[in-house]
Amino acid sequence: MKNTVKNATRSFNSLLAATTLILCCATFGVSAAERFDFGLTPSKDEIATIDIDIMPDGRALPRGSGNAVLGRTLYDAKCAACHGAELEGISEAGASALIGGRGSIGTPQTKKTVESFWPYATTLFDYVRRAMPFNEPGSLEDAEVYALTAYILYRGNIIGEKVEMNAGSLAKVQMPNRDGFIPDARPDVLNYRKGIAKRP
Repeated sequence: MKNTVKNATRSFNSLLAATTLILCCATFGVSAAERFDFGLTPSKDEIATIDIDIMPDGRALPRGSGNAVLGRTLYDAKCAACHGAELEGISEAGASALIGGRGSIGTPQTKKTVESFWPYATTLFDYVRRAMPFNEPGSLEDAEVYALTAYILYRGNIIGEKVEMNAGSLAKVQMPNRDGFIPDARPDVLNYRKGIAKRP
């Protein structure tokens, strides 16, 4: 009898706690929606200015060009404070190393960098263009992004110092970990990657 009462009490308490949690979440959801009702819906023209679909084969890459010689000066001015003078990363700044660790993926000494982990050079361009420098994302001109991308690739011993990076040459760069990923074989994704279909 005691066990039955105990179990019934425990079940009731669990039900009460779950109901309270649901009511709290519902109440918070309503008040949060009212409190954070701000911002504007971007127009089609505004959305069109944001390139978020640069593909591994170079589709959507902008015009412009740059090499590591030009990139070195830009890197020292815009990137070294966080990523280090030798691209070694500065943990106190929250910035990871950009080079090194080649062949370390999957080992106890795994070190994920542009050189060791990233499969496509176009991804590097896309990320730098949209998210860097950390304090001024999106402030770099396309030619500057090409130059910085070239410098990082050069320092990772992936391309030569004077090799020009542009919309044609960047996609042809063979990254050390190009074959380290399993492609997404879903038809919609595969066809989009091949240029057969467009994103909805």
